[in-house]
Amino acid sequence: MTQLEVKQSEAKQSETTRTEMSRRAVLVQIGLLFNGVIAAVLAVPIVRYLMSPIARGRKLGYDSWLSLGESSQFPAGQTRLATYRNPVVNPWDGATADIACWVRNVDGAKFQVFAINCAHLGCPVRWFPQSSLFMCPCHGGAYYQDGSRASGPPERGLFEYSYKVEGGQLFIKAGELPTPGRAANSTGGKSKCA
Repeated sequence: MTQLEVKQSEAKQSETTRTEMSRRAVLVQIGLLFNGVIAAVLAVPIVRYLMSPIARGRKLGYDSWLSLGESSQFPAGQTRLATYRNPVVNPWDGATADIACWVRNVDGAKFQVFAINCAHLGCPVRWFPQSSLFMCPCHGGAYYQDGSRASGPPERGLFEYSYKVEGGQLFIKAGELPTPGRAANSTGGKSKCA
């Protein structure tokens, strides 16, 4: 065999080696394909989650004013329980979309509307007209009739809704739930006790 024939046979063998894949290479390719499919499947919900605020936007009713009824339903100097329907409701919410609040008519013209939840851990507070206090049954939190903290573990007063009276109707801005930045009349570090 001449040197030229040897080079030609070596080139032919290396060419067939390149076109034929070993079992290991085939399994690596299948593994990469499988990992790519799994990554794509996992990426879809993650991308949907990250893009949801852009896609959904705010629901209608978020910034709406909701009626609690005629202002005459709330006599001057009294505190009454009222309910409203959550403006950001889903069809499956049912009765849980009805939210309670306490309405205090201070002097016939000025109102205070408190969230029913205690500022400590969110338990529903009750109004006791005999003592003029809101009391929390969970941990003994107490609030004065103006919503400020009287005693117990809560560090602040009851959360208060913004309100307005138009055409004899009492409206509250209920799309935004009251948060710690909006506590009812705080005592400013001074005790209200004598």
